[in-house]
Amino acid sequence: MKISSNFDSGNIEVLSLDHSSDIRLAIRKDTNSDFLQWFHFRLQGVKGIRCTLNITNAGETSYPDGWKIYQACASYDRENWFRVPTHFDGKNLQMKFTPEFDSVFFAYFAPYSWERHLDLISYAQESPVCSVSDIGETVEGRDINLVTFGEAGEGKKNIWIIARQHPGESMAEWFMEGLIGKLSDPHDAVVKKLLHKAVFYLVPNMNPDGSIHGNLRSNFAGANLNREWETPSLDKSPEVFYVRKKMEETGVDLFLDIHGDESIPYNFLSCCEGIPGYSEKMAANEAFFLKKWITVNPEMQDVFGYDKDKPAEANLTIGSNWVGHRFNCLSATVELPFIDNLNFPNELEGWSPDRSIQLGTSVVVPILSVLDQL
Repeated sequence: MKISSNFDSGNIEVLSLDHSSDIRLAIRKDTNSDFLQWFHFRLQGVKGIRCTLNITNAGETSYPDGWKIYQACASYDRENWFRVPTHFDGKNLQMKFTPEFDSVFFAYFAPYSWERHLDLISYAQESPVCSVSDIGETVEGRDINLVTFGEAGEGKKNIWIIARQHPGESMAEWFMEGLIGKLSDPHDAVVKKLLHKAVFYLVPNMNPDGSIHGNLRSNFAGANLNREWETPSLDKSPEVFYVRKKMEETGVDLFLDIHGDESIPYNFLSCCEGIPGYSEKMAANEAFFLKKWITVNPEMQDVFGYDKDKPAEANLTIGSNWVGHRFNCLSATVELPFIDNLNFPNELEGWSPDRSIQLGTSVVVPILSVLDQL
C-alpha cells in the first residue's frame, strides 16, 4: 500500500499507513501561507480492499463548513471523476472506499493540470479569430497566458474574463475550457455576432504557481491574489500587476472573475453593489445579465449567495470590486460549487467538470444580450 502526491497539484501528508482500515492523512498548508483545504493524492496497492481514509486536520482547514455535506472526488483514469462516501465529524474527514483497480486518485475537486492548460492554449490559438500572448511572468517565472478572441476596433466592447486567482478552485478553468471551446466554433451565430461587437480577453489561469504546488488560495509568495487588486506588486503579486496593466491598455466594459465556493452548493454571482459610485445603470445591467443567464442555463440561480455589501463599503482589494470601480462597468465574481448544485443534484458526480464546461459555454448568450446596454 502506498500514497503519493509528488505530481502536478498534489497535496497530502501521510501520518499513518499501517492499516487499510485506518489510513491517516493531513492536508499541508499553501506555499508560504496558512491557507489549507485542497488535497490531491494517489492510493496504490489496495485493489478490492475496503479502505478508510481519514484527513485528520479537516476541522483546522480554512473553510471547515465546506465539509458538512461534501463528498470527495475519485478517479481511476484522471479523466472521469466520481464521488465517494465521505463523512465529517467536525474534526476528521473520513472516506470509505473499495478500489476496483490497483491505482486510484482522490482530490478535493477534479484537478485541471498545467499540461491540460497548455493544451487548451494550443487549441485556442488554432482558431482564426484567436491570438495567444504572454503578458508577464508569475513569481516562479511561469507564463501568464492571455487568450484574445476578436480584433480591437472603434466602438467595440472589451470583455475580460479571468479564472483561478485561487488555484484550488479548478472548476473555474473547466468553465474557461467551455467558454474557449464555444468562442472557437466558427459556425456559432451567437459567437459571430459577439465578435463583431466585442473583443474577449481571457486569462484561463491567473495562478499557475499555486495550481502546480497544490495550493488552495495562494500563489508561490503566499499572496491571496483576490486581495491584491488595489496595490499589486511585482514581488508579491505580479499575476495581478500584469493583468491590471493590460486592462489599462484595453479598457474594460464587462468583467467576470470565475471562482469556486467551498460551502454554498449552488452557482451564483457576487456583484459590486458596494463600490463607490455604484449606479442604477450598473444594478440594472447586473440584474438583466443574471436573468438572461438563468434563462439559458438554469444551473445558474439568484436565490442563494453572499450577503450584499452596504453602499460604499465594498472591499476594493477584490478583483470584481476594483475593476467595477475603476472602469465603471458591469463586473461580477462568478461562484461555482465544490459540492453540487442542489437545484439539480447528481449523486454520482456532484458538481463536475462537464457541468462547469457547460456553464462556461452558456455565458456567451447573456453577454450578447447585455452588450448594447453597457
